[in-house]
Amino acid sequence: MLIQIKNLIKTYQRHNENINAIDNLSLDIPKGSFVTITGASGSGKTTLLLILGGLLRPTSGKMKYNGKELNLQKESEMATFRSNHVGFVMQSFALIPYLTAIENISIALNVKEKNKEKNRKRALELLDWVGLADRTTHYPKELSAGQQQRVAIARALANNPYLLLADEPTGNLDPKLSEEILEVLKEVNLKQGTTVVMVTHSPMAAEYGDTKIQLKDGKLIINDDNTK
Repeated sequence: MLIQIKNLIKTYQRHNENINAIDNLSLDIPKGSFVTITGASGSGKTTLLLILGGLLRPTSGKMKYNGKELNLQKESEMATFRSNHVGFVMQSFALIPYLTAIENISIALNVKEKNKEKNRKRALELLDWVGLADRTTHYPKELSAGQQQRVAIARALANNPYLLLADEPTGNLDPKLSEEILEVLKEVNLKQGTTVVMVTHSPMAAEYGDTKIQLKDGKLIINDDNTK
C-alpha cells in the first residue's frame, strides 16, 4: 500500500468557529492506482490533495507513505519527500512565461541534478513522451492550452515521482483537449506505474479512475474501488 490514512482531520478556524475541512477520514491508496476525487466546492478535495503531497499537515490522525508516518516528519524531511516522491499538476499550468518548454522542465531537474546536458536529455525525452518533441523552444504563450498542460505534466514527471497529484488538470480545457490530457495521465499510470490522484469536477474525468472517491463536508461518502 502506498498511502494509508487513518482518522484524518484538518481543522480551520473561521470567524471564531472551527471547521473540519477533512473530517475523520480513513483511506488506503494502493501503489499503481489511479484515484479520482470528486465532490462539491468546499467538500475538502484540494485540502486532501495538499495533505497527500506533504504541503499541508493534518490537525490530527495519521498518514503513512510506504509505511512511514509522514505527519511526524520535520519540515526539511517533508521537503525532501516532496522533491523525491511527488509531482504536481495544476489547473493553471503554472509554467514560467519567460522560459521555453524545455527550460520549464529543466528547472525542475536542476533541483537535484547539476549536469546541464543530462538534464537537457531528460527534458527532451519527457517532451517527446508527451508528444511535444517539436515544441522544445516554444514559450508558453506560443503553445495551446492543451500543449501547456502537457509541458506541465512532463515537468511533474521530471524526477520520476511515485505519486502524481493533479488538481483539476482539465478545468481550463475544452472536452477534446480534456480527453487528450486524461489519456496522457492514464498512460503515466499504466506504462510508468505512477500512482495518480486527481481532483476533478468532471464526471467524465472521474471515470478514468480505478478507485473513485467522493467527499462531502470533509467526509468520505463513496469509495468505489474497482481494483477489488
